[in-house]
Amino acid sequence: MSYAEQYKSKLVSPEKAVSVVKSGDWIDYGFGHTKPVGLDSALAARKDELKDINIRHCLSLSAHACLEADPEGKVFTLNNWHFSGYDRKKHDLGRCYYHPMIFRNQPLFYRKSIKSLDVAMLRVSKMDKDGFFSTHMGNAAVRAVADVAKKIILEVNPLLPWAMGGAEETIHISEVDYVVEFDSKIEVIPPAAPTEIDKQIAAHIVPLIPNGACIQLGIGGLPNYIGSQLAHSDLKDLGCHTEMLVDAYFHMYEAGKLTNKKKGIDKNKSAYAFAAGSQFLYDWLNENPSLASYPVSYTNAPHIMAQNDNMVSINACVEVDLFGQVSSESSGPRHISGTGGQLDYATGAYMSNGGVSFICCNAAYTDKKTGAKKSRIVPMLPQGSIVTVPRTQAHLIVTEYGVADLAGKSTWQRAEALINIAPPDLRDGLIKEAEKMNIWRKKW
Repeated sequence: MSYAEQYKSKLVSPEKAVSVVKSGDWIDYGFGHTKPVGLDSALAARKDELKDINIRHCLSLSAHACLEADPEGKVFTLNNWHFSGYDRKKHDLGRCYYHPMIFRNQPLFYRKSIKSLDVAMLRVSKMDKDGFFSTHMGNAAVRAVADVAKKIILEVNPLLPWAMGGAEETIHISEVDYVVEFDSKIEVIPPAAPTEIDKQIAAHIVPLIPNGACIQLGIGGLPNYIGSQLAHSDLKDLGCHTEMLVDAYFHMYEAGKLTNKKKGIDKNKSAYAFAAGSQFLYDWLNENPSLASYPVSYTNAPHIMAQNDNMVSINACVEVDLFGQVSSESSGPRHISGTGGQLDYATGAYMSNGGVSFICCNAAYTDKKTGAKKSRIVPMLPQGSIVTVPRTQAHLIVTEYGVADLAGKSTWQRAEALINIAPPDLRDGLIKEAEKMNIWRKKW
């Protein structure tokens, strides 16, 4: 039977495809853009027939029909590897739960610990002549999802781009139980407009990046803005080895800055695990052999990224305590996002010859309840805060007031460096707290 014949024999309606789901099943929607739309709606329509359905996903880019159809959570529960704004709101309502992970381990979690799931429902590109579907902007751990799924249902959307490999970026028709054709708009995630503080932070970082640096940009507006400034800099021959492909990389490429010529691995190619941004980013990604889609077990492996000299990692955080512990995923016990690859890249970038890891935040914020100005450099992390990067792996912390280099420093040196990038009017209070904790060295 030809691939086209196999495809036709497996082509069904969304309603027929989701009929394989039974009460108690675990369903997986993959990563970001691989979340199906037609299948999600068809599954939501079965709410009154089913019980105890768990849906696993990573980074929701649109609303889940199953959750919206079941506001009290009697049938559907969402479990997520990394929160978007939508996931965070559902978590606050008790509708979404977090899967703790270091991102590079996600494929391993499926293959080694989860081992089996009932149904994988994934939105993919059109099939090529050889029977393959592309996982487009959502490689990450999707191949691992397919490997452990008892049943695989693909939702084909012709609007999705084809991502070149890399590795583990495709699923073959021979593996698939059902195929559904369903057109849905592709979610665009344009970067937030930079603030004046973002511009000040970028002004500290850009001059520290050398020619030939290999760049990783984390999720959020600030890393993307810093990347876009590299496109306007005098730098040459930049490289890309990242988990997340964002608009800034296209701007660097268009400006002639992104050549990947100096990379130690995947030379002349930009390596990434997923993409989220504007439509022009997705258009650039489509069938582009200079871009290589990989699973996070590759892009986020410190020993892989460290093969690139001058690896530069740029990420954002919520707050940092005077010991150098970085919290990037929660505000106290309230979960905000996820560990993602921040620890992966903080580790691998520092391992690289000439590499550095920048973690950035505004120096202060205004408390919504009291209106008081509060520092994001704090004596100790609030109770319940999650440590994303331990003090043992923290390198360069950046605010609008400067850069604090923590690597290899004693506790008093760390406290002093961090207080020096805190808001000037709040530094005396931080010094007093450091003295109480016995991590402040008096000058005689």
